[in-house]
Amino acid sequence: MKSSKSALIALALALCANATVAAPPRAVPVMVGGNEVLDACGSQGRVHGLKTGGDGFLAVRDGPGAAYAMTDKLGEDRWVMMCDQRGEWIAVVYGEDSRLGRCGVGSPIAKLQPYRGPCKSGWVHGRWIELMAG
Repeated sequence: MKSSKSALIALALALCANATVAAPPRAVPVMVGGNEVLDACGSQGRVHGLKTGGDGFLAVRDGPGAAYAMTDKLGEDRWVMMCDQRGEWIAVVYGEDSRLGRCGVGSPIAKLQPYRGPCKSGWVHGRWIELMAG
């Protein structure tokens, strides 16, 4: 009886060791531009309505969904440029401070392209972004 229990435990451990853990989804770049007339990111918003007593930040993710890796945290009243939207998720560009003009997306970029800086970018849940302009 002991040997069959030991065999079952060994088998269970082997199965657990061989189980594959799903890799996080591949990052989805924030795309900007695509129009010769309109700003590369057409709207400005601010982080608003974070729950009092909650974690105190809005997670910035690698893609439009909670399954994507978190890359940064934004606090209440942080301003962002809103560049794209997929469902409830918004692609944003943001700086270290509120001076978004340094990010290079407030004027036209003719070709649609991934944002490469100088500011940071990522995806946030739209529930916590208040549209301020655009």
